[in-house]
Order: sequence, then C-alpha cells, then structure tokens
Amino acid sequence: MAAACSFRSVARAPLPLRRGFARRRGPRCCSAAPPSGGGATSSTASSSKLVLEVKERLEREHPGLPTGRNGRDDEEMILWFLKDRKFSVDETVSKLTKAIKWRQDFRLSELSEESVKGLYQTGKAYVHDSFDIYGRPVLVVVASKHFPSKQDPVENEKLCAFLVEKALSRLPLGTENILGIFDLRGFQVENGDLQFLKFLIDVFYYYYPKRLGQVLFVDAPFVFQPMWQLVKPLLKQYASLVRFCDVETVRKEYFTEETLGEYQNHRD
Repeated sequence: MAAACSFRSVARAPLPLRRGFARRRGPRCCSAAPPSGGGATSSTASSSKLVLEVKERLEREHPGLPTGRNGRDDEEMILWFLKDRKFSVDETVSKLTKAIKWRQDFRLSELSEESVKGLYQTGKAYVHDSFDIYGRPVLVVVASKHFPSKQDPVENEKLCAFLVEKALSRLPLGTENILGIFDLRGFQVENGDLQFLKFLIDVFYYYYPKRLGQVLFVDAPFVFQPMWQLVKPLLKQYASLVRFCDVETVRKEYFTEETLGEYQNHRD
C-alpha cells in the first residue's frame, strides 16, 4: 500500500546503536498515594507504610526474588504497582511477584543492544529520538517489516522488551508513560502475528502496567481489520487507548513543528 507521505517525516529510522540504555531523566513512578483525609503528610505516610508492607511480604514469601533495581525491594516500583492495584497489598504482591519473576526468567537484565542488533537493524521497531508534544518517549513499530514466518519469535520478544525498557529509561521528570505508534502502511497478511500481539498485551498489562499512555494505528489498510477484530477483545478496557489515524494526524497532533523540521530531510 503506497503512503501519501513518508512516516519518517515524523519518526526517523533508528539511530546508530549506542552501548547501554539511555540515561533515565526522571523517576520511574510518580508520588501517588492512597486517598486519605489527613492531607498530604498523612497520605505520604500511608503510602510509605504500604510500600514497606509489600516489601516485607515479598522478602518473607519470595526470598528467592532478586533485589536492587526492579527487584523485590525496589520501593519506586512497589509504589507504582500499588498505584496500579489501587493500593491493595494482596493484589500488588501477586502482580509484582509475577512481574519480577518474568524479568528474571526472561533474563531482561542480560539484554543488550548487541544482543538485539540483528532485528533492530531491520528497522521494524525503534525508540524515536524525540518526544511527542506531551513529553512522552515514543516507541515505533513498522508492521510491514515484521515477518513472523521468517523471524525468530523469541528474538522478536527480546527486541520488544529491550525497546520498552529503553523507552521507559528516557521518561522525563513528571512523565509517567510512553506513546506507541504502529505504522501500518504496507501491512499485508504475512505481517500479521497474533501471538506476538498477545505477548505485547501481556507485557504492558502484567509487567509494565499503565506505562503505555496511548497507541496510534497509523494508516491501517483494510487487510488489517480481521487482525484488529481478534485483538480488540483481548485488550478489554484498554482498547480505549487505541486511536486509528493517518500519518498527517500524527505529524500535526503529536509532534511540534520544530520536531518535524528535524525530519524534513529524512523522507524515503
């Protein structure tokens, strides 16, 4: 399917790989606290108490889980999951345990730019080098370059996890989530991959809750509709995050003129 204008006028191809994740520019979570009638001080004390309770339960019930950043004693992550679970300690312990175990089993800490280099260089997915107008890091997926019959599904999952981590590592101060853009121009039946989409849904629901602020499906062709009908029920209430739009809408509503100027010389 021919595009009216290049998506790279909005989202350029991936930059040359650099060693390590981009340096985090802000905290991983906000200072959310459960409702309280005692004002900010009381709310902060209440949330701190719940964080400590979750941390102690994880240490007692799951001593084998790793510690440190993204581990069972990471108070910022505990607070974020408490917020996601509406400050239910039981639900937070359950969901956080699953997330930490996934990170451990997936060996997420061992992923590197070198380890995903092969698929990354195809340009099928990358983190935009500019933020959108809301200050969110942008994760771009070019669906026409995804070939599930030819590409290793495990390697696809590794690339996905690595790029989500990279996008989140760039969160500016005060920004809590990222923008996902699926460039669907040129999408064909052979690019469809329901299993990978299920994996992606699990990633953002179970392991990175509330980190995906919005998803744009750009210039979706008619052949994408059957795939959407299969995926939409899996998203449940999160389907409201999805917006179908054209590339001009992305350029005009999600990026500044200054940002667009950066890409005027990057058209295909």
